[in-house]
Amino acid sequence: MVATGSLSSKNPASTPERPDRGGHPGSLLSDFDYWDYVVPEPNLNEVIFEETTCQNLVKMLENCLSKSKQTKLGCSKVLVPDKLTRRIAQDVLRLSSTEPCGLRGCVMHVNLEIENVCKKLDRIVCDSSVVPTFELTLVFKQENCSWTSFRDFLFSRGRFSSGLRRTLILSSGFRLVKKKLYSLIGTTVIEEC
Repeated sequence: MVATGSLSSKNPASTPERPDRGGHPGSLLSDFDYWDYVVPEPNLNEVIFEETTCQNLVKMLENCLSKSKQTKLGCSKVLVPDKLTRRIAQDVLRLSSTEPCGLRGCVMHVNLEIENVCKKLDRIVCDSSVVPTFELTLVFKQENCSWTSFRDFLFSRGRFSSGLRRTLILSSGFRLVKKKLYSLIGTTVIEEC
């Protein structure tokens, strides 16, 4: 079925059946095309703003991993699965959409889980001029790959034993924990992806 938004030729024989909206023949709904009412136009400014915000959040996460690789992780490379940071950024935007200040009220704690131990990487404040209304704890997970561990063991025994030779491979899974700071109950939402 193809829905069009034309307002021409409004004869009863060519108009699709409309669900009963409780209106009368002279009501406001009968003056509009049903499909125009049901399927609103997307607000392009909102879509562009959200896409820009998502891209900025992706860059923040990638910068966090880049800064942490030598200082806190002791490795030369961090391999990130395709679109992982984008998925995380979209989830962060979704979780912040119900907050009073949106993403501006977010403080994000970024961690990495290696062999069931969480290592703190960074703390990202989305807007320092706004009092935080919620905290997100993001936990990246290391890929469980026996070849990587074996390779690192071999290189650590040879002449390439520099501590920065290791390559860290992140899993496509992550954990995102939301804690509301303004709630008396302190609502916590945990999402495993």
